[in-house]
Amino acid sequence: MRTLRLGTRRSQLAVTQSTLVAEMLRAQGHIVELVEIVSDGDRTQAANTPLTSANSTGVFVSALRDALHAKEIDLAVHSLKDLPTYPEEGVELVAILPREDPRDVIVARDGLTLGELPPGSRVGTGSPRRVAQIKALGLGLELAGIRGNVDTRIGKVRSGEFDAVVLARAGLARIDRLDEITEVLDPIQVLPAPGQGALAVECRAGDADADVRKILTSLDDSPTRAAVEAERAVLATLEGGCAAPIGTLADVVEGEEGPELWVRAVALSLDGSLSIRLSASGPLDDAAGVGRRLAEEMLAEGAADLTDDPTTDPGQAVMDTGGSPQTAPEQDKVHNA
Repeated sequence: MRTLRLGTRRSQLAVTQSTLVAEMLRAQGHIVELVEIVSDGDRTQAANTPLTSANSTGVFVSALRDALHAKEIDLAVHSLKDLPTYPEEGVELVAILPREDPRDVIVARDGLTLGELPPGSRVGTGSPRRVAQIKALGLGLELAGIRGNVDTRIGKVRSGEFDAVVLARAGLARIDRLDEITEVLDPIQVLPAPGQGALAVECRAGDADADVRKILTSLDDSPTRAAVEAERAVLATLEGGCAAPIGTLADVVEGEEGPELWVRAVALSLDGSLSIRLSASGPLDDAAGVGRRLAEEMLAEGAADLTDDPTTDPGQAVMDTGGSPQTAPEQDKVHNA
């Protein structure tokens, strides 16, 4: 029987996510070997070097894709929010696993929620999407960039350097750290990143790897795929990439004629003072179309002007694991944080 070589980054969360997929395949009787791959993103993290280009979206993905092209591995697992919205020639996104809770969370001192933090409290996040939406709440909080793995970031709350940090619930769930959460943010307040909480499995495209593709297809979750296809269509149409303050979330809901998608999206100026927030619904079998039309409506309302807002502090933008610029000199080491 063929051994499936599954490529993974070395971070705790990346290995945990890859192991989850490996165990699903082993349960079907397949032999799976984890192969650790080091990306340029990992190297710059180790060197504490900022990633300043918005074109660096996918920097944590490219090394795994290179390993696929080189036939060093047979499949790769990614946090889906890390994947660029444009296709990669020779690589196929063949499976999207059932999604974890996509919401953002707060880990704060003294068990506080975001609204209970006193004005001026220092809140750490590396995402302009989170910064803009939290600033829009008008709580008078100081948003500051933060990098490092989950232990490092939560440790900065425990040490008093930060009063709170914002993370993704999905990442904490996968590494059994849900007990650290002091508040789960309602999407009405803070919409998550496109694809947040979902895992993507890629393999080589073409007839040569048809057997691998057939094996992986069994892992695909169609409701999750429809939701994230709609979210990624919003992102691709707005052309913000992960560098723009854009949040979106698609849910499968019961419509008049059966299940349908309900998609919410927001585009904000970097300081959160201006925003365009719209929603749309449509059939599951037209997920990308629903997302695209919603984004086109947002563009007609002026979303392009918001996402192109130049008012960020010059020289401060670096990138989180999803490719987003942020205001911090340190680097994330865990996906979906």
